Amino acid sequence: MLVQPLEAQQREDREPEAATGRQSKNAFNAKKYMVVAANPYASWAGKNILEKGGSAIDAAIAVQAMLTLVEPQSSGIGGGAFILYWDNKGKKLHTFDGRETAPKASRTSMFMQTPDKPMSWIDAVVGGKSVGVPGVLKALELAHQDFGKLPWLQLFNDAINTSEGGFRVSDRLATLLALKIHPGLYQFRDSSVYFYPDGKPLVKGQLRKNSALARTLLHIAETGADGFYQGELAKSMAKAAQFTTINPGEITEEDFAQYQALKRSPVCGAYKDFKVCGMGPPSSGGINVLQILRMLEPFNLSQYAPNSLEAMHLFTQASKLAFADREMYIADTDFTGLPISGLISQSYLSSRARHIDLNKDMGRARPGQPYAMLKVGQDNAYELPNTSHISIVDSEGNALSMTTSIEFAFGSGVFVEGFLLNNQMTDFSLNPSSMGKPVLNRVEPLKRPRSAMSPTMVFDKEGQLFLALGSPGGSRIINYVAQTLIGVLDWGLDIQQAINLPHVTDRNDYTALEKGTMAEELAEGLKAKGHQVKIIDLNSGLHGIQIKDNTLMGGADPRREGVAVGM
Repeated sequence: MLVQPLEAQQREDREPEAATGRQSKNAFNAKKYMVVAANPYASWAGKNILEKGGSAIDAAIAVQAMLTLVEPQSSGIGGGAFILYWDNKGKKLHTFDGRETAPKASRTSMFMQTPDKPMSWIDAVVGGKSVGVPGVLKALELAHQDFGKLPWLQLFNDAINTSEGGFRVSDRLATLLALKIHPGLYQFRDSSVYFYPDGKPLVKGQLRKNSALARTLLHIAETGADGFYQGELAKSMAKAAQFTTINPGEITEEDFAQYQALKRSPVCGAYKDFKVCGMGPPSSGGINVLQILRMLEPFNLSQYAPNSLEAMHLFTQASKLAFADREMYIADTDFTGLPISGLISQSYLSSRARHIDLNKDMGRARPGQPYAMLKVGQDNAYELPNTSHISIVDSEGNALSMTTSIEFAFGSGVFVEGFLLNNQMTDFSLNPSSMGKPVLNRVEPLKRPRSAMSPTMVFDKEGQLFLALGSPGGSRIINYVAQTLIGVLDWGLDIQQAINLPHVTDRNDYTALEKGTMAEELAEGLKAKGHQVKIIDLNSGLHGIQIKDNTLMGGADPRREGVAVGM
């Protein structure tokens, strides 16, 4: 069992409170390599791989295996991921799509209660119907084949040993279990036995072993990803999803066997003197983050103080416009066939930016018209903030930015062979049509649901990697990442200072100000400009690495339990 993560967690617990009332975190500096992940166990597992000469993708595999154990509410081998990988020697950015796919038997109407009424989102989440074919292991293996240095077999040792010896339950995991936010988790027998032993939720600091996961990870380590997608493990997952007492699913062994991770082209564009790159569809993150930044560029945000009223008003307006486009046009392009260039061209974004008024909120924004004569409906897909992000730079300068998720907290609630299965099918629009028009992000067999996950990398004018970052947070991920980028690129903050900024979001619904922070002070000024304002918790989990003056600077979100480690 790893010892370092507990010591690291204790160090975090002793740090002073920030001025906002949140726990303060300072940037962590290193010269050789760095890992930033959502749980100290996971960060240290990645560091152990880098110490042995492993690459950034090697470390990411160790991190993901450990997160499956210690942060089961957010990600795991039963979910999916998007990976940006910077090959420093070849000076090329690669992206890997490990998003889940809809089972072959899926129907566009599968979440409709009646021809006119979809299921409620929370009802649709629970059980096997919401499970998509997991993709994270295939994506990690695909990247490892190109960029791995250590043998696959060695990358699971820490997670296997910690599964057998036990880990200390974190405060976040214990809190979510105590709240009983997932209605299926304590109703399904296997899930209940693991997370609610003797009918009581796991508590902070409790030692929890997971021998089933240890066996699963050992099998995957020995057989590769095929050991997950074929044979007894695939049969167990399909059976578990098909025979849930609530919302049984139609996923099959054949669905697992046919899954393929994909290499895709990154979405890149200029912002000031930098090049900002992200993931393309089925993620909307790369497009929407870039849209926000490029619509704001003419307003020169650097002239405003960080998080000032003027800056945050402008930020929300650009966000409204980006989200309006997102809900109308972005879905799996293997099914839509729409070129993403129409949404990020400078001429299109300049025309969109003309809707921004310095003094007045625009209300609900309408989508633009980047595609002539296209008639589609807006969707109602709903995403909640339970995901995880990993940022890594290895000793050779290779880097990884990976956002990974099982979607809702604890996914579908279906627990099998020591891990949870995702509920990513509910990231599709539950209603396949809107106002008589087809929704692009509707359920279709073998399709990948749209996501807001926004793993991002930024390069300086010499083409050198400058930032690698991302966040959990459901659809608000787009705002969290864009605001953090503005903090560094416009306001000259370091990565940790930018992550610490109180959040302001607007998903083309209302302007949300982070509760308990200085963002609350913007409320009256924004209301005077016509904003509908709500003060709520905005629980991001930003993790980033900034490279400056040959130094790695790591930032971990004070709102969660993550830490930066390195040498």
